[in-house]
Formats: sequence, structure tokens, C-alpha cells
Amino acid sequence: MADDAVLENKPLHLPSRFANLPPGWTWRRLDDACDGVFDCPHSTPCLVDAGPFVVRSQDIITGVFRTEKAARVSEETYKERTSRVVPARGDLLYSREGTYFGIAAEVPEQTRLCLGQRMVLIRPKPGVVDFRFLSRWLNSPIMASHIHGYRDGTVAERLNLPTIRALPVLLPPLLEQRAIAHILGTLDDKIELNRRMNETLEAMARALFKSWFVDFDPVRAKAEGRNPGLPQPIADLFPDSFEDSELGDIPRGWRKSTIGREAMTLLGGTPSRDEPSYWGGDIPWINSGKANEFRIVEPSEFITRKGLECSATKSLPLRTTVIAITGATLGQVSLTEIETCANQSVVGVIGSDTLPNEYVYFWVKENITPLIAGQTGGAQQHINKNNVNDLPLLCPTANAIASYLAVARPIFDRIKTCCLSTLSLAALRDALLPKLVSGQLHVKNSAAFLGGPA
Repeated sequence: MADDAVLENKPLHLPSRFANLPPGWTWRRLDDACDGVFDCPHSTPCLVDAGPFVVRSQDIITGVFRTEKAARVSEETYKERTSRVVPARGDLLYSREGTYFGIAAEVPEQTRLCLGQRMVLIRPKPGVVDFRFLSRWLNSPIMASHIHGYRDGTVAERLNLPTIRALPVLLPPLLEQRAIAHILGTLDDKIELNRRMNETLEAMARALFKSWFVDFDPVRAKAEGRNPGLPQPIADLFPDSFEDSELGDIPRGWRKSTIGREAMTLLGGTPSRDEPSYWGGDIPWINSGKANEFRIVEPSEFITRKGLECSATKSLPLRTTVIAITGATLGQVSLTEIETCANQSVVGVIGSDTLPNEYVYFWVKENITPLIAGQTGGAQQHINKNNVNDLPLLCPTANAIASYLAVARPIFDRIKTCCLSTLSLAALRDALLPKLVSGQLHVKNSAAFLGGPA
């Protein structure tokens, strides 16, 4: 592509309002600090069920390549897409276009991958820049603000390759780079550990929910004369036969209903953007973009009491199930761990004493597919609040729900604790990062800090 040709002698544009550099620190263009900045093949690869990973921008939105939901390609496609360069440990993945761009992530160890569309591979010079430091520099608020002025495109925002190659990189001495990367990496590692812990915890709670309330394993075992493998007081809570319903066969004595009959549903609203007094208050407010998150522990923005009163938005209590009903996140389901309110792209579902939020959340997640199958709209696909209200809902006995809640609620509480810990760690990292990478906060005696000779 013509616009992706390297521009010779392009001036180095430094971030604005930057402090004087400490001794030994220098500026370089990204391409001068790297052995190569490689663009992706400009084609959409065919995906397969097993094979090397293909990295897309949505796979690195957290600054870490997340393999659990990443797509895969065949060996043949992998070889075609890595004919110029094979990504390896020490390289960085960088998103150049789309909803998420200007984000860097390290290539994981012993992971075979190729670039999807909208991605760039950055190969730092080992003796010039530490790749861990470079990833944190590219993800810093300093660079996020800097690249904002280079966005082009209308429907899809993008950074062209000459712009990426000319990005400014601030380089402390190599040993200090490593010390900075170690400090920030320790926080990132703890954040990633919390994320993985939460995924494991949710999987445990969801597996129990699915076994009891979707697959009906205890009921099937009893109906077939098998031991359900549960303590007797819990096994006694489940019937030993099924009955017909609109949901198909359900345990005898349980009943079929709908979300609208058993839970409260609330559609959000947005205060006017033309009225500044509606915004910047102390009432948390979210939009559908937050539905991408595992747990919502921080708002998109804050509104004022006046903003709350002037719009259709309503208060959503802690642990409300939120469903994105329009746009790119259509069908995404999250759980709030803060009291908040939302805009009109979100429907909140609030459980009850008989069907608590921890049950409603998993029921919606397990049954979201038929909800999305009823979507309407052309360019902007959507569902509505009535679709959510009409979603069928299974109502087990109160004793079965109570037994599930005794196990599930402590797991949900532990997930919340991890989320709040991550929020604090991320705030610390984000406060330290610009100070460390700009030299405002100096790492003294870097060698001793890293465990080497002082």
C-alpha cells in the first residue's frame, strides 16, 4: 500500500508538555529502536478449529494476548502469513485499526501465532530497548494521548504504518529500562493472576449451575437409579422424575416462567450531552461497552443528580445482570459489582429473593443465544427490553436455589474481592507508569534492584 511506505527523514514529533530528560535518556523513532516494524497481510484468513493462533485487535485489548478466545488458522495459512517474519518471544503485537488500536502486547513464550488484519509486529533491537519496557511505553497514557492526534479514517479509526514507525520512544539506559519494566511487570503479573483466578472461580460456579439447572444431572441420576454423588441432604432437594413444559423436560415440581414475570428489568437512558451540568457528578454511569467486562467495578463516566433526573436512566443495584442490546457488544452479559445506572444500550436484570442475582446471571448467560436470534435492525442490530422480558426462565424450588446460593455466593464474593484488588493494582500501575517512563520517578541503583551487583 502506498501510504505504508517508510517516510525517509520524517521528523521526530515528541509528546507535548514533556519534562527535561534525566542524564543518559534519549529519544528515538520506533523504527530506529527496532529491527523491524512489520505490517499484517491485508486479507482475512480462513479460521479452523485447531492450529496456530491468529491475533486480532480484540485479543489484546488488555495489553496481554488472551489465547482462550483467540481464533486459529491452518498450518498452510500460518506459513503464508509468516513468510516475511515469524513472531517470537521478544516481539510485540500492536493494533493499528478498529475499535481498539494503539495497544501493545508481548508475544507469549512458546506460542505459534500470526497476524490478523489490523495488526502490526514490532521487533525491538535487544541491545537498544527492552521489549517489556517498550510495551509499557506504547501503552502509557503519554502515548495514548500522543497517538490521538494521528488517527485517520472515518468508519474505522486507524494508524498508518509510517506513523507507527515514526512514533517517539523515550529510552533510559538499558538497565534502567529493565528495572522499570520489572516494577510495572510485577503489577501486571498480579493483575493477570487475578484475572485467571476469576475465570477459574466463575467456571466453578457456572459448572455447578449448569449441572443442576441446565443439564439436571442430579435429577437424571435419581431417575435412572444412580447415586447423584451429592451429600444426602442436598440430593434430597432434587426430584427423581421430569415433566413436560415449554422448556422441554424439566424436573417435576419446578416451573417455567419468564424473566419479565420473575425479575425486574430496567432500560437505561442518557442525559443530554449538550448540558455540561448533567455530567461530572458522583453517580456512576455505564454504557454498553462495559458489557464486555467480566465484572463491572468502575463506571464509564459519572453523572450528576440533575443528569439522573433529566434522563430515563434508573439506578441499578449492586450485582445487577446487564445485557448489551445494541451495537458491537450486542448480547454481551456482565454483572455489576457497583451501584450504577446505564444508558439506553443496556438492559439491567435485577433478581429477587426467590431467584437471586447469582442465579439470574448464569441463566441469562446460558440462554443468550435465543435472545440474540430474535435481533432486529439493519446496519445497527439490536434487541429490546421486551425481548429480555420474554426470555423463558426456569424456577427451581426455593430449597434447591438456597443450596446453590450457599456455594455460589461465596465464590461471587471472592471474584468481587479479586476485581477490587485488580482495580487498586491498575490504579497504582497507571499512576507509576507515566512517572517512571518519563523520568519523573527515578529508579536508583537499577542493577541492585534487579538482583545484580550494585
